[in-house]
Amino acid sequence: MFKHILVPVDGSRTSQAAVAKALGLAKAFGSKVSAIYVIDPYPFSGVGSDFAYGQTEYLTAANAEANAAIKYAKESLIDGGVPVETHVVEGHNTWRGIVSTAESLQADLIVMGSHGRSGIEKLVLGSVAQAVLTHTKLPVLIART
Repeated sequence: MFKHILVPVDGSRTSQAAVAKALGLAKAFGSKVSAIYVIDPYPFSGVGSDFAYGQTEYLTAANAEANAAIKYAKESLIDGGVPVETHVVEGHNTWRGIVSTAESLQADLIVMGSHGRSGIEKLVLGSVAQAVLTHTKLPVLIART
């Protein structure tokens, strides 16, 4: 049914739950899996040149976090008997990176975690899962912990 599953990860428990769901689906359907981590390469844009110094430190930390999250996903999927491709992608918004990568890799399902924020937390922090649901035509499975 699903030939290519995209699973965005961020190192959180909910993304680990998404990896587990993707593993089960991939085994059931014989699907290919791609795990991605989206880095915003310009998080300080619009705040002035005073933050230019912090850009290098930010990118170093973001890449380290990305590599740890991707490593977990890759090891989990391979240990479960499912081959996986991994990608660290850049996107000015995380949801845009997920949606555009799903399209470019020709995924036919996105399996992702949701932190389940509500109220003021959701208003201030937003919801990557909600934005992906809003902007993709692909089916999306949301894993919660």
